[in-house]
Amino acid sequence: MATPAAPVGVIREAPKAGLLLKPLRREILAHARAPISAAGIAAAMGRPRQVVNYHVRELARAGFLRRAGRVRKRGLTEQRYVVSARAFVLAPEILGAMDASAPAATPDKAGAAYLLMLATRMQKELSESWRKADADGAALPLLSLDTVFGFASAAHRARFADALTKAITAVVAEHTTPSPRSGRYRLALGCYPMVN
Repeated sequence: MATPAAPVGVIREAPKAGLLLKPLRREILAHARAPISAAGIAAAMGRPRQVVNYHVRELARAGFLRRAGRVRKRGLTEQRYVVSARAFVLAPEILGAMDASAPAATPDKAGAAYLLMLATRMQKELSESWRKADADGAALPLLSLDTVFGFASAAHRARFADALTKAITAVVAEHTTPSPRSGRYRLALGCYPMVN
């Protein structure tokens, strides 16, 4: 039985990211959410088996697909594959000096650019911590919060922001220490309007 796919795979090398630029390869990965052979993917996509088989081998070599056992079909043995992760994210460091993980680069802390940079820094630091914890066989002590809400007016939104800032500042002051022995943590909070 195949090992379940990881929830998220972090792509840290530009050449590996480049493999996913072809829509055909992303479609192949979508068909491999459950163990399937290259021939099965080709049939599902209505594409020539040789073409799909080439891309399956490239995706497997890069670690996007992994072997998921063999199956006998019409006297032949077919290798089955499954995606290595249910979703993939690009690590910010792929962009080198253009990596957008330094929020200090923009002074407007109320601007969209700052929030995007903060989210990128969080993604970068979290993926590095996750990789280290995984290598050490340890679990990461994490906290996440995701909720959707609305405001009756701009005045209500401003009062909410003020109250939330005061509450978080008080909780951080009460429960943390400026010189931690067990490592540092980052709390990043963003609030933005969603497109309806």
